Amino acid sequence: MIQLRLEYTRMPVAIEKTAHEAQQAMNLTTLLDRLSEMPRLWMALRAIVEDGFRGEKEAIERELRPWDDVGQRQFLDFGCGTGGFANCFPENSYTGFDPASHYIRYAGRNTRGRYTIMLGQSLGFIPQQFDAALVLGVFHHLSTELGQAAAAELHRVLKPGATLLVMEDIDPAWWNLPGHMMHMIDRGKFIRSDSDYRALFHPYFEIRRSYTMRSGICDYGVYVLERVA
Repeated sequence: MIQLRLEYTRMPVAIEKTAHEAQQAMNLTTLLDRLSEMPRLWMALRAIVEDGFRGEKEAIERELRPWDDVGQRQFLDFGCGTGGFANCFPENSYTGFDPASHYIRYAGRNTRGRYTIMLGQSLGFIPQQFDAALVLGVFHHLSTELGQAAAAELHRVLKPGATLLVMEDIDPAWWNLPGHMMHMIDRGKFIRSDSDYRALFHPYFEIRRSYTMRSGICDYGVYVLERVA
């Protein structure tokens, strides 16, 4: 009788560990995708991770000064999500849009301001409608092609000399382990270097100043831009 001997080669431990970590990250990403479909819970979790959005709110107040000359300026929140930053602006001066209809429904019911469903690369606003705009954590969800199209649309709907405030995810400091973990499960796949973010804004905007900040465990690059005439 012929005996068959079956053999197999065990995967190296390092490769097994990497595959296991990748699977864990995928599971967490799937969980976050499901949580993001529940706007109230999603915002509560984000607020815990980002220290109540204190850093973002301070940047909005410092760079856009929305409460100066109330009623004289119109602000656009580009990719507003659930409208979590609407209260940083005067009610009658704030317009937010997002492509996610469930976020816009939630924002319309729970926050003040005007809301609409749109795509960032095809805005349904008239030219030069807004005096300033906020883009918070949007570009790192967009490919280079879509990011450049969005920058072009922002240029179209902002007035000459208007201020654009952009806050985008950047690579955390090496010691910020929770921040690195967040990037592993972040749904945005286009976290860029400083030079790559700058390239998205050219030739539509000039950078007045830029700096980095930390909001909770999240590191951001902050860009204060001026619309080129």
